[in-house]
Amino acid sequence: MAELIVTNLNPRFTGVSATAAGVVAVQAGRYDMALAGHPLPGCPTPVGLGRARALSRDPGGRPFAIWHLRRNPEMRAGLWARDVLRLPIRLVFTSAAQRRHSAYPRWLIGRMDAVIATTQAAATFVPHVRAVVPHGVDCARWHPAPDRAAAWAATGFPGSHGVACIGRVRPEKGTDRFVDAMLRLLPARPGLTALVIGRAGRGDAAFLDALKARVAAAGLADRLLFPGEVGADGMPALMRGLSALIALPRYEGYGMTPLEAMASGVPFLATDTGHFRDFAEGGAGVIVPNDDRAAEAAAERLPALLDAAGAPAIARVRAEARFAIAREVDGIGAVYETLWAGA
Repeated sequence: MAELIVTNLNPRFTGVSATAAGVVAVQAGRYDMALAGHPLPGCPTPVGLGRARALSRDPGGRPFAIWHLRRNPEMRAGLWARDVLRLPIRLVFTSAAQRRHSAYPRWLIGRMDAVIATTQAAATFVPHVRAVVPHGVDCARWHPAPDRAAAWAATGFPGSHGVACIGRVRPEKGTDRFVDAMLRLLPARPGLTALVIGRAGRGDAAFLDALKARVAAAGLADRLLFPGEVGADGMPALMRGLSALIALPRYEGYGMTPLEAMASGVPFLATDTGHFRDFAEGGAGVIVPNDDRAAEAAAERLPALLDAAGAPAIARVRAEARFAIAREVDGIGAVYETLWAGA
């Protein structure tokens, strides 16, 4: 028996996985639910799709079970269960993209029973939007370090303090912009170490190699490091040790790493894309233009952010007040209740 099934069919821990994990961890205490697919940190042990379908046949006191989906394969699985197997379920999809989906995702999304957009901009690109609910962050899992210098030292990376970009290594994510900014800044900031956290897909291996070559040619290979991917369980401790997060993508649908940084008492600097401008209000972060000058602007403005004594506290307060995960779960729950009430 389950009134709610949340799917996670991607074996890799991605940004979508991070947003789902925060929500599911709270939903597990509110609903008779199951996670279907692959594990998420802090969440119930997942079941397979077959078991999820079996659980959906008895939604308890509800008129139907809700399947909450976030990716194309998950929408396909939901459509099969609802339209082919004729299970008593309704399908809810979360959409963060701030651009027109390609034809196949549009077809899938058009067959959802309800869509939740994460921003007003994202809502303009999808049908059946029942609510705009920004992603939230788990402020218990992501929290400030009592002593940031000690937290940085515990990471094992060199220097007295550090900054990082976090995410897939590829042009769209602006990894090259981060490297450009650090090549400008590091020579003038003794003690600062910069980290590129994330992996490059096979198609971006040459891109990563070229970045490493540029760093080596600049003589900064000991201060601008490429440690690769960090597991989900290790990320909160690493984030707590940073003095700033830097996110310079060319495109971002929403963007969770600045929120995770804010909850960790870490201010951020980001290009004007995703939901970053809203995050930054009140001094929690700095926004730079999303253009060819992004790296130069980041190098110019980052020192002031690093030296701003009040920025970490402002970032944490903003995360707690505006983007705590309970707010997102409440907004999603309101959509569920509307569907159940309209049965």
